[in-house]
Amino acid sequence: MFDALKNLGNMGEMLKQARQMQEKMATLQDEMARKQVVADAGAGMVEATVNGKQELVKIKIDKQKIDVNDTEMLEEMVVAAVSAAQTKAQEMMKEEMQKTMGGLGLPPGLLP
Repeated sequence: MFDALKNLGNMGEMLKQARQMQEKMATLQDEMARKQVVADAGAGMVEATVNGKQELVKIKIDKQKIDVNDTEMLEEMVVAAVSAAQTKAQEMMKEEMQKTMGGLGLPPGLLP
């Protein structure tokens, strides 16, 4: 019975660490929302800019590289560029989370 109560002393420390982690995550999410990544498709035909929240913030289409009669290809390039930019944003967020949360002594594999 008393063995189960031994860990209660650690509860305060665990709650403190949980609060620190929440605060760091909130700060990280705010910072990431301000960062942007860019990816292109079609050898620069379409360029997509996405923020750290994976929100599309800008599309740039190089008019000299597109065929105005081939809208299907342009649509595919837009989708490809946005997808590539979102993947870059995910990778950026993952790296930043690992850096930020690594100092909290969390078990390996706990972060994505």
